[in-house]
Amino acid sequence: MTSTGSSDSSQTQSYAFALSSLTSLFFMWGLISSLNDILIPRLKSAFELNYAEAMLIQFCFFFAYFVVSVPAGRLIKSVGYKIGIVIGLLVAALGCVGFYPSAASNSYPLFLSSLFVLASGITILQVAANPYVTVLGPSATASSRLTMTQAFNSLGTTIGPWLGGILILGEATGSVEAMGRGAESVQVPYLGLAGLLVLLAVIMAVLRLPEVEEGEPDAEGSGDEILPDAGSAWGYTHLGLGALGIFVYVGAEVSIGSFLVNFFSQADIAGMEEFQAAKYVSFYWGGAMVGRFIGALAMRKVEAGKALAFNAMMASLLVLLTVFSSGALAMWAIIGVGLFNSIMFPTIFSLALAGLGKHTSQGSAILCLAIVGGALVPLLQGVLADAFGIQQAFLLAVLCYFYIGYYGLKGSRASV
Repeated sequence: MTSTGSSDSSQTQSYAFALSSLTSLFFMWGLISSLNDILIPRLKSAFELNYAEAMLIQFCFFFAYFVVSVPAGRLIKSVGYKIGIVIGLLVAALGCVGFYPSAASNSYPLFLSSLFVLASGITILQVAANPYVTVLGPSATASSRLTMTQAFNSLGTTIGPWLGGILILGEATGSVEAMGRGAESVQVPYLGLAGLLVLLAVIMAVLRLPEVEEGEPDAEGSGDEILPDAGSAWGYTHLGLGALGIFVYVGAEVSIGSFLVNFFSQADIAGMEEFQAAKYVSFYWGGAMVGRFIGALAMRKVEAGKALAFNAMMASLLVLLTVFSSGALAMWAIIGVGLFNSIMFPTIFSLALAGLGKHTSQGSAILCLAIVGGALVPLLQGVLADAFGIQQAFLLAVLCYFYIGYYGLKGSRASV
């Protein structure tokens, strides 16, 4: 009995160390993803793009999830979580390096290609790290555990726009001067990111992380967590509906963030300069960070599906308030949506993977495929913004949140 207790304690410590190490990855890809919200107004001005053309930034970034997720799932199954994470970091670093020649040649297509490579690395990271977190401990607390690590992702998304406003939109050198420099202001920041990613890859390569088999019983020994084998992950209804939930959630969250700088710059909203507006984008993502820390604790007591439905309802109401008001009220209402976005991704993700057992990595890849919503929904919102205006285009997000509410109340019930 003593040796068993010692073994369990050692495993718990190993899991805690691994989770601590993974938080840095969540932070980095959060920071990189939120920098797209700064790239959009920067490159929109540099290349004289309309909103639909500017949304190609998000399209190329998130379309990589659709292209790379399934191969990434196979890669992780073959080489394991740790090596998959190292590969993802190195590929992402390569994409960051590509920003230098893209700016030097003043080529928007080359920028988009570099974004695709960068996002491919982030996709591999997500396919590896998200399910790794869910299996590092009891399945009963998987949602809470993933929500906590996602909170560090939100710390990255909070800092990203603030840094981008200084380094890319040019507060440090004067906004007028920076706006005349074309796309060159992105070169040094993204080379710095490349260096950080390579450093993380080296650190992760030398760390001793626990190897965890998919579908192993959780620490509490609850054998009823695994559903009957459906032959493949596609055979589980709640996974398919969860994939659609991820699609519309990422689409809504990314669409809102993508338009905030331009929205806050409008005279009837706040009339801000772009580098000033970037600071307030940080409040949007910061709300998600605060909400995830709160949610990680609250969801130990509150049923995940009900919490998801409540947050979706509140997000819908705030977006509607944004559309049908103006000035500071519209501005702070849309910023407030970030608080209720907080638990959505990790909650949908963990609910959708519930009971998949040996099909967990395939299920994770399918859910990461659905992140392509971040490519398609912003593009559609860009078309709507060109036709009707940014404010009216936000109505698209309301439809997304309605579906998420349905998934939380009914669609997430695990079934084959």
